Amino acid sequence: MSGTAVAGAIRPPGGLNRLFSAGQDADYRAHLAAFGALAPSSLTPELVDELARSGLSGRGGAGFPVARKVGAVSRHSDRLWARSPVVIANGAEGEPRSIKDSTLLRHAPHLVIDGLLAAGAAVGASKLYLYAPAGSIDYARAAARERKDARSIVFVEAKDSFISGEASAVVNAIENGIALPTDRIVRLTTTGLRRLPTLVHNVETLAQVGLIARFGAAWFRSLGSERDPGTRLVTVSGFVPQERVLEVAGHTSIADILESCGVPLDGVAAVLVGGYHGAWIARDNLTANLSAGGLAPHGARSGAGILYVLGRHECPLVASASIVHYLASESARQCGPCLFGLPEMASLLERLATGDREQGLRRQLEALTQSVIGRGSCHHPDGTAGLVLSTLSVFAADVDAHLTGRCLRTAQPSRRSNG
Repeated sequence: MSGTAVAGAIRPPGGLNRLFSAGQDADYRAHLAAFGALAPSSLTPELVDELARSGLSGRGGAGFPVARKVGAVSRHSDRLWARSPVVIANGAEGEPRSIKDSTLLRHAPHLVIDGLLAAGAAVGASKLYLYAPAGSIDYARAAARERKDARSIVFVEAKDSFISGEASAVVNAIENGIALPTDRIVRLTTTGLRRLPTLVHNVETLAQVGLIARFGAAWFRSLGSERDPGTRLVTVSGFVPQERVLEVAGHTSIADILESCGVPLDGVAAVLVGGYHGAWIARDNLTANLSAGGLAPHGARSGAGILYVLGRHECPLVASASIVHYLASESARQCGPCLFGLPEMASLLERLATGDREQGLRRQLEALTQSVIGRGSCHHPDGTAGLVLSTLSVFAADVDAHLTGRCLRTAQPSRRSNG
């Protein structure tokens, strides 16, 4: 399948407008005019090799190589013993600062469906699911009604919660209606939904699969870099003229993305990269690009493509405390770190943000983060602890100031004292 021919006389999308090149609110006719139909030759197990050549990584958070995940599901299937895999398109988008998946499902639902069908064919799936919250799922359902090849897709509405999009929570929601993550020893690719090999991919990932199935790995890699090929969607919010979803080439710097959104860099204090389980990157480091290699030195990863911009007059400790409070309220409440660790973490950070001068606060926070990391039933405690550690590190000067009753960002001094 290498060097997949362009379907019919359709030209592959040029420039950065790949995923949305069919236009806004694209129906099936507009979709076919922009991309052409999926050729039968693209709906085969050979797609796995093309995905490997493309270098596509997951766009939902973990950034795992897509071909390895698809290949693992295919290897663990056994049609003789009725272990045909299932494939799930995950559009839950529990991250409050992300709107890329809902935007994609509104304007390019047919690309998501294409990718779901192609991935299903590649692994010999027995069942296909699309999981998304109210609103987004309506666009997907309407798109499926326009085409005969999508009639077998099962649509499941996702709960509106932060943890609803975690892969094991997705499987649990479909299987028993409860979107709670679980601590899994065996991977979903081996035993997932109803004990079948299960492939869970973010909807943007599947939209990219739909493009690669048509136009091939070489076309996909014509943008981006060797280690970060193709394009990705990012949601830019916070200290910006308007919240936006952008399609950017791999290896694009944070600074370039912000400037394209009209954000004055001298007005930025830092950017939270990767969402609420992400890490802060200070203004001096905004030349970092969104590749794994570009973000790793700063303890960050692109995650679900979230850039939350903090203005230089906003207190980063107050902003972080608000996020951690939210994360504590969104826990699964099924293990000690979630039940007790996260609320205490939120309380300590709020005390620091609002002016408590107890000198041991920083040390208590650091110790608490270490006590929860690796001990939860899912990765929610780890992600929350990581954000707290990033806050204490990137904004160390702000922490020092707050502990002496000052705030470096606002005119209001911290007033609380334990003396």
